[in-house]
Amino acid sequence: MKRIKLTENGLNLVFEITDDEQLLLLHFSCLEFDEKTLGKPEHKRAFQFLEFNVSGLDRPYERHGNKYIVTAPGYRMKYRGMEDFRNEKGRVLRINLCDEETGLETITYIQFYDGISVARFVTQVINNGNETYGIDYISSFNLSGIEKEGEKSQDEKLDIYIPHNSWYREMQWRRYSPTELGIDECMETLEQHSSKPIRVSNVGNWSTKEFLPMALIRNNETDSNLFFQIENNGSWHWEISDSEGHLYLTLSGPNEIYSHWYKRLKPGESFVSVPAAVGSCNGKIDNAFAELTKYRRHIRRKNYDNDSLAVIFNDYMNCLWAWPTEEAEYPLIDAAAEVGCEYFCIDAGWYADGYWWDSVGEWRESKKRFPNGLKKITDYIRSKGLIPGIWIELEVMGVNCPIANKVPDDWFFIRHGKRVYDRSRYQLDFRNPEVIKFADETIDRLVTEYGVGYLKIDYNIEPGIGTEKYADSFGDGLLGHQRAYISWLDKTFEKHPDLIIENCSSGGMRIDYALLSRCSIQSTSDQADYKLNCTIAANSPSAVTPEQAAVWSYPMSGKDEEEVVFNMVSAMLLRIHQSGHLAKLSQKRRALVKEGISVYKSIRNDIKNSVPFWSLGFSTFKDDFLSLGLDCGNKAYIAVWRREGDDEKVILPFDFDAMSVKKLYPAYCDWAYELKGNALEVELKKPYSARLFEIKKGDI
Repeated sequence: MKRIKLTENGLNLVFEITDDEQLLLLHFSCLEFDEKTLGKPEHKRAFQFLEFNVSGLDRPYERHGNKYIVTAPGYRMKYRGMEDFRNEKGRVLRINLCDEETGLETITYIQFYDGISVARFVTQVINNGNETYGIDYISSFNLSGIEKEGEKSQDEKLDIYIPHNSWYREMQWRRYSPTELGIDECMETLEQHSSKPIRVSNVGNWSTKEFLPMALIRNNETDSNLFFQIENNGSWHWEISDSEGHLYLTLSGPNEIYSHWYKRLKPGESFVSVPAAVGSCNGKIDNAFAELTKYRRHIRRKNYDNDSLAVIFNDYMNCLWAWPTEEAEYPLIDAAAEVGCEYFCIDAGWYADGYWWDSVGEWRESKKRFPNGLKKITDYIRSKGLIPGIWIELEVMGVNCPIANKVPDDWFFIRHGKRVYDRSRYQLDFRNPEVIKFADETIDRLVTEYGVGYLKIDYNIEPGIGTEKYADSFGDGLLGHQRAYISWLDKTFEKHPDLIIENCSSGGMRIDYALLSRCSIQSTSDQADYKLNCTIAANSPSAVTPEQAAVWSYPMSGKDEEEVVFNMVSAMLLRIHQSGHLAKLSQKRRALVKEGISVYKSIRNDIKNSVPFWSLGFSTFKDDFLSLGLDCGNKAYIAVWRREGDDEKVILPFDFDAMSVKKLYPAYCDWAYELKGNALEVELKKPYSARLFEIKKGDI
């Protein structure tokens, strides 16, 4: 037996190489390793570094149910070495395992990032044997003993935070005990005999239609957090259950049981798993999201947009509602320029004479809507000092698209010999070179002919489990398409380095860092009610960096000026996605929009380097008060919203010493606020009101 212990960026890892050459991961935590937490010696077999399953191989002992433990050949993989080196990002471990019977080899790369308590795991499988083998599961990260530190029972010390996600209801975090999720106390006498996992999965092309691909496990007794995100723009899976008296966590991309994924590897072929980022830190859960925020910035494509944080106007939300016309656009462009917007995006419908939904796909402007051509509008946008943008849904073709029936079936997802439909659209397959050529020609034309500098790439269908065409399984076809789409994005940015691409999927149905490591901005929601949208805005930095989180501000033309302020505050610590009928607003209400944008421009250089905190915790749609803070080093910004309820005052605590506070927005005099130690007390006398504050810190 041999132990390998290492510490990097506050993370402590302990590996063990057994006498029969198996590799165990005994510890991954911000906490120091304690041998006593492992339990009985025979229980260490649950600490397998890798779970890896191939069809046709037996297992030596039971796993009970559909849990992804005791995989074969995973249980018998032999350790063949570890390289420890550095690259420009930080320390790297390269871990080699092999199965002598099949000739299957795995190479796991663990990438650390200097100064960040997060590591990224990815595994390559290589078939060095003489037969073809079918993979149906490969873990991206596998850790047993997530409950082992501390003396209290699981339910007394562990909280599991799971982010639910849905259309109009994005980024809703909920806290559970293991028992509330169906996992009772691990008992050593039971070993791994439970058949129940806590299981969270996505199946399909909308990667976040039910959950975000991340979670956080907090040990309240030891004041420590374990957190992760899975980086795939499609199917993914994670589970927690019991094995040998411990709780394990395993993370992966698609698999056969839950996402119809199966991959055949011929001799000499290889496959790379979906990446997973895992971190650990002490203290409040805000600390975990600070580490994730730093990590997300580090892996993201370097781009001008996330440095400049430009203000975008989009004509869709509570405005033109996908019915743009030449006549309607001119007053909006004038108003957007007047209030200080820097990009102007024409949303859906610009290509359709009538009903726009099922005719998507050719991407030629409607002469009925734009009788003088779309270029006249984009030229006018530029003449007002703004950069033109346009909405496009490039991965689909509507059933009534003029070219949908002129191209062959292999342009599209196929199942059971038929094109896959969803909501009157077909799903294009980006593995097809002709589809890539069509996409390239479309982007090139929009950029060169119309001078477009901003693309809102939307995606409004869910094609399900995948495609059978040129694939070993439906899930294999789906993953191949998703990786081809990512590759296309990479090449598009190389060709058009100044182009901004917004990642949108009916709002936030694909909030994942496979896409967000490329795209500079993410639509957070299609939520059309500003009284609810603040909740999504407040929680957004848990899933995406503040400078990538596009939040709608859509003031109406009513009488209540607080409604304008409420809308603006929702976006001012993130990315302003301005909309609403600006041209129809009263001069006073439009001045409040202009003031908000001006204040935003004065603080956006701080936003891009900030980390989030939540004085009141994550928000729900039922909260009367909610808050979002950004810690910027020598200062902090705090947004606070009041919905309803009888209370007019709220206390917003924070973890730093404050020297002074001032209200940033709005400028007009109103209700009281003051510092009280390490907290800000705010009075909001009127329901549905909001304010933005700046706090200068003391000596740091």
